[in-house]
Amino acid sequence: MSAITAEMVKQLRDRTGAGMMDCKAALNEAGGDMEKAIEILRKKGLASAAKRAGRATNNGIIGHYIHMGGKVGVLVEVNCETDFVARTDDFQQLAKEVAMHVAAADPKFVRREEIPADVLEKEREIYRAQFAGSGKPANVIDKIVDGKLESFYAQACLVDQPSVRDPNVTIQQMIAAATAKTGENVTISRFVRFKLGETGEA
Repeated sequence: MSAITAEMVKQLRDRTGAGMMDCKAALNEAGGDMEKAIEILRKKGLASAAKRAGRATNNGIIGHYIHMGGKVGVLVEVNCETDFVARTDDFQQLAKEVAMHVAAADPKFVRREEIPADVLEKEREIYRAQFAGSGKPANVIDKIVDGKLESFYAQACLVDQPSVRDPNVTIQQMIAAATAKTGENVTISRFVRFKLGETGEA
């Protein structure tokens, strides 16, 4: 087991937004393995976020971003529990970063629960058709289809997408880190993305 240095703790804190003691404990638990320590913190961060998930998020801000030249514009509602947190620089930076991400990544939904059942079934049918006549057992095909659906979620759902700024972190993990850092339930309610010349028709 490698010695846990202050630099390692700082690096882990910078990457996760977790507290110093939590970072040190995670590194000890992971035997100095940075990626494993991040996984431990994310699990704990998501768990602590889940504990707060029932608390009302009636405050927050509308983050906005206009892409250079005014061709793409985004509004995103990021919520928290108190006006105090909503007014902090960190929270406002988070909202701006999410808006910039939406402009670049063009998600269609906030989270997978919002995807209509018929859209999901259509995706499943397409994936199954790709393996028709392959001779693979049905249970194997089902597992492959589930794997392809995960890729679909990562393309279509904002919280499942890897951040355009740091592809190693999903938007959900960014929100979980903000929840852990602020001690408040942080959520993304909705967004709208406008592209010049596009209409609302599919």
